[in-house]
Amino acid sequence: MIETFARQLPNGITLSCRAAGTPGRPLMLFLHGFPEAAFVWDALLEHFAQPEHGGFRCVAPNLRGFEQSSAPAEVAAYRPHLLVQDVEQLARSERPDGRIEVLVAHDWGGAFGWGFANQHGDRLGRLVIINSPHPGTFARELLHNPAQQAASAYMNFLAQPDAEARLAEDDFRHLWSFFEAMRAGPDGFGWLTEAVKDQYRAVWRAGLTGGCNLYRVTPLKPAAPGEPPPPLADLPRERFTVAAPTLVLWALDDLALLPGLLEGLEDFVPKLEVRKVPGATHWIVHEQPRFVAGEIAAFLQRTQATQ
Repeated sequence: MIETFARQLPNGITLSCRAAGTPGRPLMLFLHGFPEAAFVWDALLEHFAQPEHGGFRCVAPNLRGFEQSSAPAEVAAYRPHLLVQDVEQLARSERPDGRIEVLVAHDWGGAFGWGFANQHGDRLGRLVIINSPHPGTFARELLHNPAQQAASAYMNFLAQPDAEARLAEDDFRHLWSFFEAMRAGPDGFGWLTEAVKDQYRAVWRAGLTGGCNLYRVTPLKPAAPGEPPPPLADLPRERFTVAAPTLVLWALDDLALLPGLLEGLEDFVPKLEVRKVPGATHWIVHEQPRFVAGEIAAFLQRTQATQ
């Protein structure tokens, strides 16, 4: 059964959360992306909370700016290190040692998952990334791959000052198109039922500015027409490395994040497994939740001896 609660963090941010499993058990944390919310993980929360599937304490927060979580007005409040801080403080609120046994992250959640794994690797057991680019390979592809530049052009639309107002027009017509443009798998986007749409409407009506601010604050987006390339800093490699055993699940029919983002990933993540999934899109968590759960479970079994 899913429980909901609001957790106030020491940094003043309150995160609305969904959870399953017994507090105090090894922590499995799930981070969503845009334009999603914590509810997308419900099936996996319940699955991995069961004793036969690990008996984890499973928690999925709504990121700052989403659903009922705190939504600071300042764009600078959405800088990546601050959302990584939210993850770190949420983990400490669940366990005194702040250890996350398994961190599962998709899309924007993956950006903060990569960041947590780099900055707090001593408190992370294993990392699962689902269609979320590593910052090192993403920066490279945005600078040198025209196909990825074109695929990521939507980021500039979402960074515009009026983006949230335009997204809300005509019953969120633009947001539905993000889902419906990708129709891989036997059921296409048949998962997008009216009941699921109502869940999304409730999230979006709570506010879209926080999600759009993620696009406004990041330098990792393609240059707008007529503008120079973004100033992607040449940061030390140690800012991007991840020591934890890592599974990357990559749906190959993702129109926004192309497979070139996987090239060279092992240079940053030595203990890496990549599972490419044909016939699945960016919304693979919705499309194939049982498959995703099975792949995560198999990965946890394979890496159990290393912990």
